[in-house]
Amino acid sequence: MSGANRISGKGRLTPAKSLRFTFDGKAFSAVEGDTLASALIANGVHLTGRSFKYHRPRGMLSAGSEEPNALMDVGRDAARRTPNVRATVQEVFDGLQAKSQNRWPSLAFDVGGINGLASPFFAAGFYYKTFMWPKMAWKKIYEPIIRAAAGLGVAPSEPDPDHYSNHYVHCDVLVIGGGAAGLSAALAAAHAGAEVILCDEQAETGGAFHHEIDAEIDGQNGWDWARAVTAQLAGMDNVRVLTRTTAFGYQAQNHVGLVERVTEHLANPDPALPRERLWQVRAKQVVIATGAIERHMVFANNDRPGILLASAARIYLNHFGVAVGAKVGVYTACDSAWHAAFDFKQAGVSVPAIVDVRPDPDPALLARAQALGIEVFSGQAVLDTSGGLRVKSMKVGKAAGGATRDIAIDALIMSAGWTPSVHMYSQSRGKVIWDEATERFLPGADVQDCTSVGACNGIDELGQAIAGAAEAGHQAAKAAGAGAKRAWKAPKAAAGTSWAGSMMGSAGGAGADTTVKAFVDFQNDVTAKDIRLAVREGMHSIEHVKRFTTTGMATDQGKTSNIHGLAIAAEMLDKPLPKVGLTTFRSPYTPVTFGAIVNHSRGKLFDSARHTPMHNWEAEHGAVFEDVGPWKRAWYYPRGGEDMHQAVNRECRTVREVAGMFDATTLGKIEVVGPDAAQFLNLLYTNGWDKLQSGRCKYGIMLREDGFIYDDGVVGRLAEDRFHVTTTTGGAPRVMHHMEDYLQTEFPDLKVWLTSTTEQWAVIAVQGPKAREIVAPLVEGIDLSNEAMPHMSVREGKICGVPTRLFRMSFTGEAGYEVNVPADFGEAVWKALWARAEPLGACAYGTETMHVLRAEKGYIIVGQDTDGTVTPDDAGLNWAVAKKKPDFVGIRGMKRPDLVSAGRKQLVGVMAKDPSIVLEEGAQIVADPNQAVPMTMIGHVTSSYWSENCGRSIAMGLVADGRALKGQTLYVPMPERTIEVEITDTVFFDKEGVRLNG
Repeated sequence: MSGANRISGKGRLTPAKSLRFTFDGKAFSAVEGDTLASALIANGVHLTGRSFKYHRPRGMLSAGSEEPNALMDVGRDAARRTPNVRATVQEVFDGLQAKSQNRWPSLAFDVGGINGLASPFFAAGFYYKTFMWPKMAWKKIYEPIIRAAAGLGVAPSEPDPDHYSNHYVHCDVLVIGGGAAGLSAALAAAHAGAEVILCDEQAETGGAFHHEIDAEIDGQNGWDWARAVTAQLAGMDNVRVLTRTTAFGYQAQNHVGLVERVTEHLANPDPALPRERLWQVRAKQVVIATGAIERHMVFANNDRPGILLASAARIYLNHFGVAVGAKVGVYTACDSAWHAAFDFKQAGVSVPAIVDVRPDPDPALLARAQALGIEVFSGQAVLDTSGGLRVKSMKVGKAAGGATRDIAIDALIMSAGWTPSVHMYSQSRGKVIWDEATERFLPGADVQDCTSVGACNGIDELGQAIAGAAEAGHQAAKAAGAGAKRAWKAPKAAAGTSWAGSMMGSAGGAGADTTVKAFVDFQNDVTAKDIRLAVREGMHSIEHVKRFTTTGMATDQGKTSNIHGLAIAAEMLDKPLPKVGLTTFRSPYTPVTFGAIVNHSRGKLFDSARHTPMHNWEAEHGAVFEDVGPWKRAWYYPRGGEDMHQAVNRECRTVREVAGMFDATTLGKIEVVGPDAAQFLNLLYTNGWDKLQSGRCKYGIMLREDGFIYDDGVVGRLAEDRFHVTTTTGGAPRVMHHMEDYLQTEFPDLKVWLTSTTEQWAVIAVQGPKAREIVAPLVEGIDLSNEAMPHMSVREGKICGVPTRLFRMSFTGEAGYEVNVPADFGEAVWKALWARAEPLGACAYGTETMHVLRAEKGYIIVGQDTDGTVTPDDAGLNWAVAKKKPDFVGIRGMKRPDLVSAGRKQLVGVMAKDPSIVLEEGAQIVADPNQAVPMTMIGHVTSSYWSENCGRSIAMGLVADGRALKGQTLYVPMPERTIEVEITDTVFFDKEGVRLNG
């Protein structure tokens, strides 16, 4: 077999299937099924990287996704490379190229190692203390240096040539984790008739059976049992088994994000396959079977290459057939590391000593160690280690002092017990509870439709884990509504088989010497001394300790470090550990690539564009488009070399003098239907709707609870029980959500149905003195006279033979119609109207012209003339607030003292004294231009344009007590000059409004 450290007859890989890969440019051999970590260890390589802050030599600590040290730059070529990949989960493929990170010029000789010598100056919190002085140095000196040093890997510079896929899927039961508990739960749920998805982040299911070789289930080896169950599940029509798939985020309503590594293990992947696949799963029930994570021991220089977790060493030995060293020392605070020692000894590897901090280990373990010839040091600790690029010896003795002994080793395996992996449960918003008997945090009450099983739920014994998980899977299937076919009878495990050994153990040695580096968090270079310093500095909340020291932050999320950090802080605070609290486990559980998240959303699909039915016609007629939310909207239509300003000026004149056609399809449209529709609108809008007659329209304002304007639009009543509601383009989705939220949570007794119809109707606004002349010949069954259809009316009929909802309304101040037709007929009706309009001298106009025309009339745009802090009175819209309505959303907010007090900003006209000056939108307004800097700003410009129809610039702004300042002069200070402005009302054109009637 390839690699000097492979042990003949050990492991589950096939020796004949060899592979080649490189690490830092040097070629190595591997066996198919190896991870990068196991292959490097097989070749005698333990040094894999340099630590983040101190650049200390580091090697593998684990064999799974909890790995904090062995982060590699992995790829096939320059374009296909990924930084910060955990060597412990990356499978080797032929031709893999791996590079170490965070070192220069080489891994063995890293200039950054000098940071280790300067470590006394880099204690926890030194950023906060050091970089505060001198005051102006942050941007010029500190920030560039810190940003250059931040991170471990280097982001790829080449475009990613691969593609990614995104699947949305529903299931009855999602099982997270493919160990014994997860397999049992999945099989029980599947037999009960549920649609099941089982995911596991490793290449093969089996969980702890990767290292545990003695477990038996119904007389069958645990690993063989896991293989058989997995094959059975894969053969069932109602089960999907996803390996190499990590559940990285648990969101609301049982929405769980999974990332599947589809081709990251293949030498020559099929180009048709995605590199990664994002699964967005909505499950009726979730079973969390994420197991437990082994903790390291905290002692001086516990981070040297060759020092790793006992369970990881067993995986390398029993699954990959690789010995982590020739002389393996053992340091433990629980039983499970003893079994690792026995496995190594029986495989022919020297085990010089087992050091157990407990004074009285299990006599059976002592007897077996004696029979195998392993020396045991009970009630003692590993006080220190020696070695440069790899551990060479361990110093053993009493933590309290006394004689010590140096023992030569080339690897040290350790275990401080096991921590239930409650990350997924915590992400579901569940609150963990402290189990006093076993001294560990366990899942508490379930907040969502989920349950935790096996080791992550504190079940240590294998038989209990399997039986409990099977029952949980069956109950989850029933709760999901599956037609139970039959209950699966859980097999029995061999009596006394421990699932993970003793789950809780002392950190051991952490307090022996506070001057040396005893690492708690390997990834962030946080020591026990840093935790103690944080508490002494006044960080008594564990969240403050976390941020002061950075322990448990970034991609690690406290997997191996959390409990140690809590224990040391609790000791310093003289509090029980649960009283210190627990930090938040944030998603993603492990890092997720940008490729998987962005997925199809790149290039043209990065910001998906929505087109109206008239888009092609508009493009053919020279429209320049702008992005309005996801929509492409015609901005203006230049002719004969016109620039934007010339085109807009022409369009504005034409609409006022003749007519114009405008594509208003993007307006939000919501159908509100039901016997209580009017009552519902009464509660959602400030206006009253009971007296609005069928066939008439009304402008409505919608508020938030705090009394500020949320949206506005025209609402037409089509029948006693049916309303056609329009919203702003950008507000359509949120207004629909707002309505549904109140209907479902506050007013569920109302008989109302809401339907978004934005995409169903194409809307063509025809505005101007000749609007009726353009529209009338094409309309059937509707009388367009002023008497029969006055301003703010709606009628249903036909236009060009197509059903239409025809609104007599205007956002320009001109006589106008908004023609609503089914979207499929939008372009055809537009062309028919254009055939009437063009000969009359009308024009097509865009959004910029629309903005100018509405500003000439003082019509507001929510989101431009309002900013989330504007009330109807501030906007001059008090007339739209019903005075006699007892209740509506925002009524109490409007009455708050600060919303009715003097000095509030009010919307007014702002006219530059020099009519040629167009003010900048957002420009600040002051009362005294000669005041000292910083000036007191009393308002700002919200809308500003050149108005060809007014022959001058116009603007609106929010100004403190603005309506009381009409006729007064204020100032707009700009970098090159100060502009005098006069405060006016907001209507600049046709103040009497006579043009609305044509």
